[in-house]
Amino acid sequence: MTVRAAIVAGEPSGDLLAARMIRGLQASASQIQVMGIGGPEMTRAGLEAWHPMDALSVFGYVDALRRAPSLIRIWRDTRRRVLAQRPDVFIGVDAPDFNLRLEEKIRVAGIPTVHFVGPSIWAWRFERIHQIRRAVSHMLVLFPFEESLYREQGIPVTYVGHPLAELIPVRPDRQAACARLGLDASRRVLAVLPGSRESEIRLLAPRFLQAVQRLKSQDPTLQVVVPMVNAQRRAQFEAIQAQYLVSGCRVLQGLAVPGESGSGPCADGVDRTAWPVGWHAMEAADAVLVASGTATLETALFKRPMVISYAITPWMRRLMAWKSGQNGPSLPWVGLPNILAREFVVPELLQEAATPDALAAETWKALTDVQQKVRVQQRFTELHQSLSRDTPALAARAILEVCGA
Repeated sequence: MTVRAAIVAGEPSGDLLAARMIRGLQASASQIQVMGIGGPEMTRAGLEAWHPMDALSVFGYVDALRRAPSLIRIWRDTRRRVLAQRPDVFIGVDAPDFNLRLEEKIRVAGIPTVHFVGPSIWAWRFERIHQIRRAVSHMLVLFPFEESLYREQGIPVTYVGHPLAELIPVRPDRQAACARLGLDASRRVLAVLPGSRESEIRLLAPRFLQAVQRLKSQDPTLQVVVPMVNAQRRAQFEAIQAQYLVSGCRVLQGLAVPGESGSGPCADGVDRTAWPVGWHAMEAADAVLVASGTATLETALFKRPMVISYAITPWMRRLMAWKSGQNGPSLPWVGLPNILAREFVVPELLQEAATPDALAAETWKALTDVQQKVRVQQRFTELHQSLSRDTPALAARAILEVCGA
């Protein structure tokens, strides 16, 4: 029996998730035909691409409004293709604004729908649960607490674990990471991650750099590495860095770390050649100053003490409150590690609280407090174990059950 699946992913993270899911389907069924929208990883896994994934990648409301005409054209074309070809299942990977609307139309037409990666309704816009109930035949979620949330709302759900827990080693090797980056392992290392979006770097980089200036006055030997997601963000950060000079601050960019010491599997059997440079920085770090987002979960999986921060403009704050129908998140935590642990394992400094002095003080504790470091490592090791599942196989099993294969 051939199972035909239409899949739509709109971000690089979704491309990776979907590619692993496709390979899980290929291992679980006799024949799989996949079509839709995805990136290079999905294409390598056998996707017949209808549109390039980059066409769906938007950053914030302003970018979404600017690109609305092309997004609408792609949405309509995708709906037309799915309804015409009638696959056995439609799978929307993240990109909820695009996929949930699509899934509503497709499910009404009698095609089962699966949504992979639950929207953060536990943080804001909980009212989306009604749209999800209409649109989704089955949810695949990455975090254990989401399973009961959706089940209580009458939505079929499977917790499949988080793929990052399989890709990041349970026992990081700081010494080897320092060697790969050319750092002195006997001196403190701070990784600074001010975000991957223009607005994040614009609002956070000045505060982070001023905090680092204060830290360097406390420890002149402190080594600082700043991984950047691409050349555009690197240029933006370096323009800000010119206003807040920090001696010995290295900006990194790219996927693999050059040099023979970074190639091939390490002593622990983990092949780090395809790692984003941010992972190398996290593994080498004693502590991390990081913008709230997926990078906080990655830092937790590397068992590193961190300080989480975030800031948005007053206009965006009002827009989000209006859009969500609430003035703040429904949880007391913002960072993923704290949400998953259900406690403030690491500090969060948000908005007006994210001053250079406060950021420097909390980051100094993260760098120097040995007892806190031990506690963080223990809690994050437990977190790593809870997220580690055979995600491709669990996702494939749920999808095949949905489409009756």
